Order: sequence, then structure tokens, then C-alpha cells
Amino acid sequence: MNIHFISIGGSVMHQLAIALKRKGYQITGSDDEIFEPALSNLKSEGLLPAETGWFPDRVHAGLNAVILGMHARIDNPELQRARELDLPIYSFPEYIYQESRGKKRVAVGGSHGKTTTTAMIMHALRGAGQPFDYLVGARLQGFDQSVNITDAPVIVCEADEYPASAIEKRPKFHFLFPQVAILTGIAWDHINVFPTFEIYLEQFRIFIGMIEKGGILIYNDTDPVLVQVVEETRRDDLRYQPYGVLPHTIADGRTTVTIDGATTEVTVFGNHNLLNMHAAWLACKELGLDAGTFARHIADFTGAARRLELLARSEGTIAYRDFAHAPSKVKATIEAVRQQYPGRRLLAVLELHTYSSLNEAFLDEYSGALDAADAAAVFFSKHALELKRLPDLPLAVVKEGFARPDLDVINERPALEAWLERADLEGAVLLLMSSGNYDGLDLGALQQRIAGA
Repeated sequence: MNIHFISIGGSVMHQLAIALKRKGYQITGSDDEIFEPALSNLKSEGLLPAETGWFPDRVHAGLNAVILGMHARIDNPELQRARELDLPIYSFPEYIYQESRGKKRVAVGGSHGKTTTTAMIMHALRGAGQPFDYLVGARLQGFDQSVNITDAPVIVCEADEYPASAIEKRPKFHFLFPQVAILTGIAWDHINVFPTFEIYLEQFRIFIGMIEKGGILIYNDTDPVLVQVVEETRRDDLRYQPYGVLPHTIADGRTTVTIDGATTEVTVFGNHNLLNMHAAWLACKELGLDAGTFARHIADFTGAARRLELLARSEGTIAYRDFAHAPSKVKATIEAVRQQYPGRRLLAVLELHTYSSLNEAFLDEYSGALDAADAAAVFFSKHALELKRLPDLPLAVVKEGFARPDLDVINERPALEAWLERADLEGAVLLLMSSGNYDGLDLGALQQRIAGA
């Protein structure tokens, strides 16, 4: 196979390019900018373009496929050339389906918990020695790639609802056609793509309609919105498996779960993770694992990068960072930490970094999201607003959206650093939540401060 990537430097695009190269395909690609870690990863595999930019002559009649990344615009000259030559053009998820037609496909969808649930399935399957392909949206311990394509009989996919490409605006998870599907929950997000909640809901109804006949939908029945969508969309040619929080106990900051009679202590914690774990178990059961095997291997699962990741610990202080940014994710993460450490003060810092979170019309969705914290701050940078071409966001509007009078709202990094410096961390859990990097905040200095405390 001879394949060309338009926007080969994308975070998952370059991973797919590497995976296909390792499979023995001939791979070329272009991009107008390539940053780390994609730059080093492509270079080490001999796939880094000699120069950046778009070169229509790299697109020729001998190609079997062109894969188009989200970064590419509709007027991209290489895309135009591919269309002139009538070449097969695929978005990332469309091509994943082409490579997995003969496989058993597991797709993990939902507004939250997709990465962690996918990672749990992967971790258990690897521990059990079961071969599988995968695509996942984060770095996972023990996996050198976030995409792997081989001749394995199974593929496990994180399946998100964002548009597939510049020319294919339908959500990515509409192109996977799984036999085993998971829906973790529904909470409105991506308002730049789905301007109303009803439009957002419709994407999940369509996803259910695209599960293969005879397949199974594993869904979180603690989410009333999701339950309603399932009931409204129910098909008589599917099996349905609801799930809830796994039976568990918490003692001295340690969580023990019971999975179909198999009991084990686990590293991850919080109801949202115990929901994810239950969904992962049910998927692994469909793939032939028994409860004892799953429990044995899930015991040492430490989580995906930046999902309740332990940042620092001392005798008096524990600090975590988490990818939480949408309202439902923020609430679930705070509740998890509160439940795990009931005797400690909880200090929460949330960065507004996504288009939705920085949009004044969306802020009311965060009402009460930080209430479980003893002290809380919300940070956003003016630079993030500029990048997303959004108007200035008044601090008072943010405070009103969260409906917390004592909330500290900060829009300058030095002021955030000062807030953290003043914070009394003794006997506390500090929780940092963001899909960004707090405008370049030096987390190393914070780690050193806690370690030396």
C-alpha cells in the first residue's frame, strides 16, 4: 500500500503514519508546521518531510489512499490535487475502519471517560496476552504509540464526537461501526460544532444506529440523559448491557472493588473511574476474559496521562493533576478526590482553556461544579481567548457562571502563581484541572515545593 498523509504532523495522524509504516506500507506526508513530539517521532521513523509546506506533486496516481487530517483546510493544494486525480480520500476514522473491516471493533464513546475506559481495556487485554490493535487519545504507560495497526483480530478505539476532517464534518465515532460499543455518558460540549444540546444528542442517537447488527451497547445507566437517548433509539437487533458503579470499599485512601465475585485493590479511585472500570470489564468479557483475569490485571492500572495523575506527595500534602475541563468532568473529578480523602481540605484550580469553557454563553453549565472544594480558583489566559478569537471574558461573569461567591477568578499567570504560593497546603489535597498548561505555569517548582514541605 502506498499512502500519503495531508497534515502528517497531527497528534494522532503522525501516530497512524508510523503504525502503517511499521506494518510495511509506503508512507509519505506533508504539513505546514510540525511540533514536538510529532517532529522527533516522525524523524526517528524516517517519515519527517524534508521541508514544511504543501506540495501537490507529492500526490500522484500511484497512491492507494490519501488520509486527510483535521488541520488541513478545504482549499489545501494537495487535497485539490487528490480530488483532480479522483484518489480515495479518507479522514482518520474512515481509514481506521478500512484497516479493521475484518476485526472485532470495540468503540468507546461518550462525553467523558473515553480515554480512561479505552486505556483500561487495553491494559487488561495486554496483561492477559491477547493481541489487539488500538487507537487512544493519550499517552499510556507501557504503549509506545497511541495508534497501532497490525493483523490482530481485535481493535479497541476511543471514539470521539468531534468532526472527522475538513471535508467530512460528521463526528469521528460515526465511522467505526463497532460490534462492541460503550457509551459512558452525555454532557453537552463542543458548542462551536454543536450549537444546541439537541444537535449534540442527535450524534449519539446516530452512533447507536451504526452499531453492527447483533452487536452490544454497554451504557452507563446512572446517566439519565443517556438512558433516555438509549430508550428513544433502541433497536431490536442489538443487545443492551447497562452498568453502574462497581461495588467497592474505601479505607485509608485505598479502594477495593469486586468484579463479578473477584475482589482486588485498585490504584485509581472515584465513582467515575469505577464506572469506567465496569464498562471496561463488560467489554473485556465480550472479548473472552474472565473476571479473575480482568481483576488481576486491572489492579495495577495507574491511569492515562493527566487523568488524576499524582503530581507530588509529601507527609502533609498530596497534589493531582487532571485533564478535566468540561463541567461534568470537573464535578466527577472533584467528587472523586473528596470521597477518597474525606479528612483533608481540598483546594481546586481549574483552567478554562477550550472554546466552550471560554464562551460566556456556556459558563452557566459550570454552576456548582466547584462547590465540593474548600477553596477554589478559576484561571484563564488572555492568550487563549485571542487564539480562539473570542471576546474578553469579564472576571465577574466567570464568578457568576460558577455560582460561587468566594471563587477566585484569575487571568494572569503571575497572579495564579501568587495564589498557589499563598495557599496553605499542609493537610490538603491540591487538584489542578486543565486541558492546557496554565499559560506555561512551572509545575516543576510546585512539585519541589510540595516534596520539600
